[in-house]
Amino acid sequence: MYLPTTRDELTALGWDRLDAVLVTGDTYIDSSFIGAAVIGKILTQAGYRVGIIAQPDVHSPADIRRLGEPRLFWGVTAGSIDSMVANYTASKKRRRFDDLTPGGANDRRPDRAAIVYTNLIKRYFKNTVPIVLGGIEASLRRIAHYDFWDDRIRRSVLFDAKADVLVYGMAEKSVVELARAMEAGRPWGCVRGICYISSSPPEGFVELPSYEAVISDKREFIRMFDAFYANSDPVVARGLYQLHDTRYLVQNPPAEYLTGSALDAVYGLDYERDVHPYYAQEGEVKALETIRWSLITHQGCYGECNFCSIAVHQGRMVRWRSERSILDEAVRMAADPAFGGYILDVGGPTANMYGIECGRKLRSGSCADRRCLYPEVCPSLRPDHAKQISLLRKLRRIPGVKGVFVASGVRYDLVQADARSGRKYLRELVKHHVSGQMKVAPEHVVRDVLKRMGKPNADTLIRFRDAFYEESRAAGKEQHLTYYLIAAHPGCTERDMRDLKRYVSRELRINPEQVQIFTPTPSTYSSVMYYTGVDPTTGESVFVERDAHRREKQKDIVVSG
Repeated sequence: MYLPTTRDELTALGWDRLDAVLVTGDTYIDSSFIGAAVIGKILTQAGYRVGIIAQPDVHSPADIRRLGEPRLFWGVTAGSIDSMVANYTASKKRRRFDDLTPGGANDRRPDRAAIVYTNLIKRYFKNTVPIVLGGIEASLRRIAHYDFWDDRIRRSVLFDAKADVLVYGMAEKSVVELARAMEAGRPWGCVRGICYISSSPPEGFVELPSYEAVISDKREFIRMFDAFYANSDPVVARGLYQLHDTRYLVQNPPAEYLTGSALDAVYGLDYERDVHPYYAQEGEVKALETIRWSLITHQGCYGECNFCSIAVHQGRMVRWRSERSILDEAVRMAADPAFGGYILDVGGPTANMYGIECGRKLRSGSCADRRCLYPEVCPSLRPDHAKQISLLRKLRRIPGVKGVFVASGVRYDLVQADARSGRKYLRELVKHHVSGQMKVAPEHVVRDVLKRMGKPNADTLIRFRDAFYEESRAAGKEQHLTYYLIAAHPGCTERDMRDLKRYVSRELRINPEQVQIFTPTPSTYSSVMYYTGVDPTTGESVFVERDAHRREKQKDIVVSG
């Protein structure tokens, strides 16, 4: 069942008022890949009446008033992507297309959507119920943060939006606990996984350098982010607070991760796998082409690449669904009359982390002094791809399934570190789950640049490449690797890009097209480096290319030579 999005749908359901209204910067796709849909379905499962308003017209009251005022709260999200990333390229040029907007034109999602939508609600609903921010934009901007588009440190988005609460991370538990507290009239300030504004700091929480301190001293900004990152694992994290002028941003400890059975319940809800008819009439939605026939197997990522925000948003610990849950979803998918026979992706942030996690980390939390995959795969991780091999084989045998692809990318260093099943897994991928091309993301090959990125050295890539082509030949298939590369990352010079160009021409024998210019997104270590010119892990000064023309030139060195 779709969440209602019009007054007529409320009438058909016999509802006179909603408990919560979700406002989102994406169109409404009822899919487990879309955060607003997931949160709406979870709240509905918990007994609440939830509606959704997608991409409201911010210049008119018509859309935002369509469902009336909710009884408990408004939920506001910029959507599946930070609105500034969705609207602008790394060169700060306006994007013309938006894959999550009907028709594809990028004309529906406002800049800083979380702030704009909150103001829209307050304009037309005076003294309304609490407004709760969520989604990746709010999650990554929950403390003072560097904003690339303004080129300055901005306050917590909770202050700028003047909202009441912010739920961060995946929020499945937090939002239900928050709703129950609001319904019962209980104080909700102790709910894990939320931020709020207070006139005084809570006892026992860790104090971050104030907003005023971090805008005046880059060393304080680094100290702030180190403490923020260190307290992002729910097993070991403490609460945080940060002074903004005369009030405090309070961040409660993260919500506990969902268990496997709880994840099964989330992904077992009745998603329609389609655009709501109200929005479908406005045009095709390109994102649907990929996510409609894909399966999410897990949440979280312990890759911790310095330029990636997944570890902060989804968490550094991988949690996975049961094999049975995934197979049941695939059976439902295959029974859909619109299904063409091909499952387009089976994976998560990194496909081959499914079923692999460190036992010590599960008990004691993420290590403070080391990472799971950098500078090399930690011996305590003990990767074994056997569960993934079993899952993929069973998916292939489902009646109505003609093919199953793994398109979300794999960590090749993790494959090579698995002495028991790594080569078997690669063989399985090559024979059955690669559609001509396989994506890998070395990002660069120059050792000093890789160090700033937190990526493995190029030798690991070459060993994987050789194994991939060896297995492809053995399978009698002509297949290729596609390499994702990054230009203008902190520490990267034009000389480094020329070295990269020579390397990919000589060693990889390609002229790469998948080269993106580094975008400093909020709440990543690479953005800290970009802003401060310092590598926080070593204290070393780092070259940072900030000139837009020269950033473009770094890309052109590799793409055009």
